[in-house]
Amino acid sequence: MSGRTGPSAVVVGAGIAGLTAATGLAARGYRVTVLEARDRVGGRTHGIEAAPGAWVDAGAAYLGDRHTELLALMAELGLKTTPTTMLGASRFALDPDPSADPGRAATRDGRFPPLNAVALGDLFEQLAELTAAVHPEAPWLTPDAERLDALTAADWAEQQLRHPDARLFFPLFLGEMTAADPADVSVLHLAFYLRSGGGLRYLNAFAGGAQQDRIAGGAHQVCERLAERLGPRVRLGEPVRAVHQDADAVTVHTAHGSHRADVAVLALPPLLADAIDFRPGLPVPRAGDRTARGCAVKVHLVYPEPVWRDHGLSGWSVNARGPLLSTVDDSPAEGRIGVLTGFVTGAEAHRFAALTARQQRAAAAEQAAQLFPMLPEPIDCHVTDWLNDPYSKGCYAALLGPGDWSRLGPTLTTPHGRVHWAGTETSTAYFGLMEGAIRSAYRVVAEVLARG
Repeated sequence: MSGRTGPSAVVVGAGIAGLTAATGLAARGYRVTVLEARDRVGGRTHGIEAAPGAWVDAGAAYLGDRHTELLALMAELGLKTTPTTMLGASRFALDPDPSADPGRAATRDGRFPPLNAVALGDLFEQLAELTAAVHPEAPWLTPDAERLDALTAADWAEQQLRHPDARLFFPLFLGEMTAADPADVSVLHLAFYLRSGGGLRYLNAFAGGAQQDRIAGGAHQVCERLAERLGPRVRLGEPVRAVHQDADAVTVHTAHGSHRADVAVLALPPLLADAIDFRPGLPVPRAGDRTARGCAVKVHLVYPEPVWRDHGLSGWSVNARGPLLSTVDDSPAEGRIGVLTGFVTGAEAHRFAALTARQQRAAAAEQAAQLFPMLPEPIDCHVTDWLNDPYSKGCYAALLGPGDWSRLGPTLTTPHGRVHWAGTETSTAYFGLMEGAIRSAYRVVAEVLARG
C-alpha cells in the first residue's frame, strides 16, 4: 500500500474528529478517503436554516475560552464567535406536581433557581468533591474507582441527597450537563465528565464558561469548510459494514464497495463502532451492556422576533416537567427572528421522541407560551431527535454506565492493529464536546505518523 504515491488512510466518519484527522493526515502526505454514512458532513454538529441566511445549531453549539484547539481551528477556517445572549431575568417552573399550573413560573435575576440555597450548595459541594478526586487521564485509576463505577448517579442521589430540593434539581442539572438520565450513568462517569470539561462551575457557566459563545453562522460550518478542503476525498452515503485486516493492509467495506489502505481511523461513537464486523475481532468491545445513548432532543421554536427581551427576560428557563426541561435564547445575532431553543433530555427525551411531529410541536409551543406568556404562535418549529438518529445513537455523547470505565477505559485509545480510534468519546480532555473531538483527532494523527 505504501510506495511512490505515499501511504494511505481511510477515515470513517465525517464529523469534526474524522475530518480534522483526515485533514491532518492529508497535509502529511497520506492519500485519504473519508467515508460518511449520512448525506451530509458534520456528525453531531448540524445546522438548520431557521430563516433565509439565519442558521441555528441543531447539535453541538457552545464553546468557551478554554477550548483552545477549536478556537485555533476556527481562526484557520475564517470562522468567528458570537456571544450567547443571557441578558435579562430567568424563568423557573420547578413544581413537580403534575396538577400545578406551569404558568405560575417564578422570575429571578441570574440562573440560580428559587430552591433551598443550602441544599443546592451541599449538592454542588458533593459533586465538586467527586470531581476533584477523579484521575483526569485515567478515570479507572481514581481512588475507589470500582465502587464509583458500579454505582449509578440515581443510586448516589438516593443515598446522598436528603433535601427534596436537591433531589428535584439533580436530574435537571445532570440532563443539562450530560443529556443523561441519572439511572444511565455511573458516578465515576458523572465525576469524570465534569472534570474533563473543566469542572462544574466552568461547564455550567455562560459568561467566562463553556457556554460563553457560539460559532457565528453555526457550528456545522467547521465540518463543511474542512470537507471543502478535502473535496472528492469525502464520500457521502457510504455506511461502513465491516473492517477486515490482513498482514499488509486494512480493508473497509461499505454497501457500495471496498477501500483498502495502510491504516483506518474510526471516528465513530462507541455504539456505532460496535455494530461493525471486525476481522480479526476486537479484543474488547467499544461499548458495554450498560452503555447508553445520550438522551437529547433539541427543539427550535421560531418567532418573528425575540419578544421576551422586551419584557426583561433572557429566554433562559429551567423546568421540573417536560418536554422542555430548559430553554435558551438562540436568536441569530442579526436579529431577524427570535429563536427559543428547548432541551429535552434524560427520560423525558424518550417520551417526547415517541410523539408524532404534530404532537411534539404542540407540546413544545404550549409549554413555551406558559413560560413566556407574551409569546405569539411560533412561525416554525424544528425538532432534532438525536436519541434515535441511526448514525449518532445519541448526543451529546455516549453515556458510560456501571462498569464501563473499569472495563472499557484502559483500551479507549488502544489501536486494533491498523485501526485507530478518534471521536470525542476517546478524549479524556473535554469528553463529549467539540474541543474533545478535535483533540482526539490530533492524537490519532500523531499515532499514525509514529507507526511509520
